Amino acid sequence: MESQIQLGTTLLPSFTPSPVPPQTTTATLGRHLARRLVQVGVKDVFSVPGDFNLTLLDHLVAEPELNLVGCCNELNAGYAADGYARANGVGACVVTFTVGGLSVINAIAGAYSENLPVICIVGGPNSNDYGSNRILHHTIGLPDFSQELRCFQTVTCNQAVVKDLEDAHELIDTAISTALKECKPVYISISCNLPGIPHPTFTREPVPFFLAPRISNQIGLEAAVEATAEFLNKAVKPVLVGGPKLRVSKAQQAFVELADACGYPIAVMPSGKGLVPEHHPHFIGTYWGAVSSSFCGEIVESADAYVFVGPIFNDYSSVGYSLLIKKEKAVIVQPNRVTIGDGPSFGWVFMADFLSALASKLKKNTMAVENYRRIYVPPGTPLKREINEPLRVNILFKHIQDMLGGDTAVIAETGDSWFNCQKLRLPENCGYEFQMQYGSIGWSVGATLGYAQAAKHKRVIACIGDGSFQVTAQDISTMIRCGQNSIIFLINNGGYTIEVEIHDGPYNVIKNWNYTKFVDAVHNGEGKCWTTKVSTEEQLMEAITTVKGAQKDSLCFIEVLVHKDDTSKELLEWGSRVAAANSRPPNPQ
Repeated sequence: MESQIQLGTTLLPSFTPSPVPPQTTTATLGRHLARRLVQVGVKDVFSVPGDFNLTLLDHLVAEPELNLVGCCNELNAGYAADGYARANGVGACVVTFTVGGLSVINAIAGAYSENLPVICIVGGPNSNDYGSNRILHHTIGLPDFSQELRCFQTVTCNQAVVKDLEDAHELIDTAISTALKECKPVYISISCNLPGIPHPTFTREPVPFFLAPRISNQIGLEAAVEATAEFLNKAVKPVLVGGPKLRVSKAQQAFVELADACGYPIAVMPSGKGLVPEHHPHFIGTYWGAVSSSFCGEIVESADAYVFVGPIFNDYSSVGYSLLIKKEKAVIVQPNRVTIGDGPSFGWVFMADFLSALASKLKKNTMAVENYRRIYVPPGTPLKREINEPLRVNILFKHIQDMLGGDTAVIAETGDSWFNCQKLRLPENCGYEFQMQYGSIGWSVGATLGYAQAAKHKRVIACIGDGSFQVTAQDISTMIRCGQNSIIFLINNGGYTIEVEIHDGPYNVIKNWNYTKFVDAVHNGEGKCWTTKVSTEEQLMEAITTVKGAQKDSLCFIEVLVHKDDTSKELLEWGSRVAAANSRPPNPQ
């Protein structure tokens, strides 16, 4: 029977625990944690065993509604929990103390930057060792065990160190509910000797907790809507731009309602791709300053008013701080604040509430949409090719575009895939994920594992560069073991191309692998996996026919050999501008 846990202004699905025969008069800490994870919607937990978490893992394995996915290393387990949270709404990983915790922390920091509720659980030292002045293994050799906790305090929104059964229930529940409420990762450390011990606070089934919805200040909401409507209704050619914080605000539907009502053209910031419907008749592309979609940047920057919904303006999204956007023309809608030009700013006004209320107050204005349609010229087709001509990246992505549908999802790795995937036009219900704010190379391998595990109704198409793949390649093994059927395009151009275009040097050249042979070795005849290497369009087309037909149920790995200088024009432009921003001289003292 399905129940609901209320989160903000939305409901997260959870599941009423199945009845089990009582074994004791009270339940254990390990069982409580396992049932709580199930209750908030986690079905798969990504883990790496270590001696401090083994007993805890026993209790997670014993939970019939929880599937433990063993990963090859902690970093990938964290990336997998990140990808899982993107598709499922919440994710979880379990590692061991310090050696595991400090390994997974890079992935947790990335999840923090992307506003993803990831529950990071660490098997900690025996409760008797705290304060004992003993030195333990898996530590830095000091009797103070707090290094891991102090590191996680900066990249999580709540930290719970469970070393006593009396307050374990409260600490665990507070951490999990805080992750859901704040849409940020949390850290839970559980002493290795506690998971199997019963305690009266752990009832047989966890008591469902209620997360109070966040409600806008009504007076502030009305004032913000009135002031914004007055500002926009005076504009001649306003535009609407969606940003990455639409996700954390759960405001995608309200954004569409506003777009339908106002008639403005809608664009998306690069880090918000996938959060705005690209099949909408008023969608004009990605706004990314000098590397925007054709004709989109011109329409946005020439507007006399623009509404940025959930933006993040950093050096990457602003192309080295070169956006031609003026504050006095902008309405900035953040998750809990609205700022209008140089004028008023209204706090405790929540994005979804604001967008829905604003929709009924704006006059229909299609001027900018009409201007876009006047200047728009359809994208050109790649130049005529010769038979068996070496494959070009723009040809590759033309074919990837044709593979997309509502039953697919795109995972774009940090690098030139950012720019090439950004140009894909997403059909209705096609998923799209990348990690632009944190930009950690190698993220996509674990994220593909986690996303595919959560979204079994979609086939993931991952675009990964050779340099990024070398960072996290091992968990191809876990994808095969889990029976996933993702399609991975490994784009082999012989180095860290995105770094080359920012600042070149010998350190950007990497040792070339025979990637298909590597995956074949990992496959080792166990599970369903198909690999091929392509260097011409004819070979690519044949491979795509195979992955959609005979190998539709297999993990498919296509190594695409391209020239080392075959990059998108957007990367060339973006790289030079980011390099200029990075190399600014110090301000005079």
